[in-house]
Amino acid sequence: MSAAAARAPASVRRASFTPSALARLDTGPGRAVLQLGAVALFFALWQAGVRVGWVSDFLVGAPTGIWRAFLRALLDGTLLTDTAVTVYEAVLGFAIGTAAGSLCGLALWYSAFVARVTEPFIVALNSVPKIALAPIVILWFGTGLVSKVALAVSLTALVALIAAYQGAKDTDRDLQSLLVSMGATKHQVFWSVIVPASLPAMIATFRINIGFSLVGAVVGEFISSRRGLGHLIYEASGLYDLNTVWMGLFMLMLVGFVLYYAIEAIEARLLPWKQETTRAVVQA
Repeated sequence: MSAAAARAPASVRRASFTPSALARLDTGPGRAVLQLGAVALFFALWQAGVRVGWVSDFLVGAPTGIWRAFLRALLDGTLLTDTAVTVYEAVLGFAIGTAAGSLCGLALWYSAFVARVTEPFIVALNSVPKIALAPIVILWFGTGLVSKVALAVSLTALVALIAAYQGAKDTDRDLQSLLVSMGATKHQVFWSVIVPASLPAMIATFRINIGFSLVGAVVGEFISSRRGLGHLIYEASGLYDLNTVWMGLFMLMLVGFVLYYAIEAIEARLLPWKQETTRAVVQA
């Protein structure tokens, strides 16, 4: 560093060096290094706290114990089986609930009268905590796969319905009027304007619903199941095995992470123009 640079105020030096440093970090590999470093630091501090006695191994667990629980469950096959069961229930509930809700929400655009009549019922149903329906769903559909999927559907369908209907309702009315003045039918306006304009809102809801579907599947497994990550966590908590509980929770986080980025890949495929617009705004 030159003498002039050394005499410059610290704020000026920071202004000179910070943007380039951030530019180097704000890349795929740079962000990955920061994220992995934060995770490693978190677990290192946790393990250090257990070692020196600041954190109770029995009440909180320990990273080394979680790793041993992970290896044990992985080697005996229970981890992969339970994860596959939960993913299957969540994805099936997500697909059914999101598709049904989105179709119903778009269909409400066809009749403003029906939309006004049904809106209070939709709001009332949406205000009910869906988890409170879990015992009823288990009684109706039994303790098998159907009840877990039904819970996931109950958590995702109304969210998708409201998002799709709001997206359809907010579509540019001038554009609709223009198509009608050119002789387009309501059906043609629906497919040419309403559906494409509602896609961003609907796909944004996919990101929320993938988490809700996991919640529905896991809650159903808490109440009654023989397999699944929810069953694994519930059973381990009854035995005060905090390491296995944490292992199950981290697996749920990993599943949610993978499914979230799968939705992002679908969005990039269906809405490439949105990705390009977002990238241009960020770079500007």
